[in-house]
Amino acid sequence: GEDILKLQRFLDRSLNDMYELYLSLLALLLEIHYKAEKNFQNIENKLLLTEEDKDPNPKFVQNRVLKALSENSKLKEKFEEKKEKFWYLDFEYVDILYKAILKSEVYREYMSTKESNLKEYKDFIVNLYTEVIATNDQLYDYFEDKKLTWVDDFPLVNTMILKLFRKYKADKSPNYFLPPLIKEEEDREFAKNLLKKTVLKQHIYNQEIADKTTNWDSERIAKMDMVLLQMALCEFQEFKSIPFKVTINEYLEIAKEYSTPKSSIFINGILDKVVREYKAENKHNKVGRGLL
Repeated sequence: GEDILKLQRFLDRSLNDMYELYLSLLALLLEIHYKAEKNFQNIENKLLLTEEDKDPNPKFVQNRVLKALSENSKLKEKFEEKKEKFWYLDFEYVDILYKAILKSEVYREYMSTKESNLKEYKDFIVNLYTEVIATNDQLYDYFEDKKLTWVDDFPLVNTMILKLFRKYKADKSPNYFLPPLIKEEEDREFAKNLLKKTVLKQHIYNQEIADKTTNWDSERIAKMDMVLLQMALCEFQEFKSIPFKVTINEYLEIAKEYSTPKSSIFINGILDKVVREYKAENKHNKVGRGLL
């Protein structure tokens, strides 16, 4: 009933929030670049110049990847669609990251010369993002406080951003930095169906789990393990084209990430027992190309 609708709305919101995080990180890079530009202009307008100020290195400001981001018309339109301007109220994090960049070995090495090419521009951004931005504890804490699901999304979004930087070419379309959140709409439907069917048949899956864990007190089973077992059983029974092995492998990986150190061993044992029983009784047989 209403609980299912609330959960589905939360799922939809969580998926859309992932894209919000992606845009937020791109906007952060642009704000850092904008800050660097302003600082460079301030040097040029100084009355009293130091020896370093007399010959400033514009290499960071002129980085072609960052300039392509800042001049991207589609990206600007996307940012303007947002009611809240990214980093406007949280500008201190722009300062934190900018200072961290200036102190980094990646930056010092990059700025040691004045000439560059597109490959070096890309390599610099990739290394800077990997070693300074994505690993910054204060930024991580900020995202953890900002939205519930962002900490889980952070590694995936970082991977996507790095992939785009590595493959960037000067002739890429204006939409290059705005990839779709979901490649196929059926993936979103799969997520919704998995959620709905797991919740609706939760009591059935719980009984099946109890039958396979007679030597365990249900209170001793980690709550996350129960959720993962319920979802796996739902995939076994409701999604005929997903092979048993694929489901098991998937939930073992999720258990390693989200549950206890021994959870993957426990879950593997239960699911293996369930699959052997299904096959012996010729139940919930799988169909489709994935079985070949």
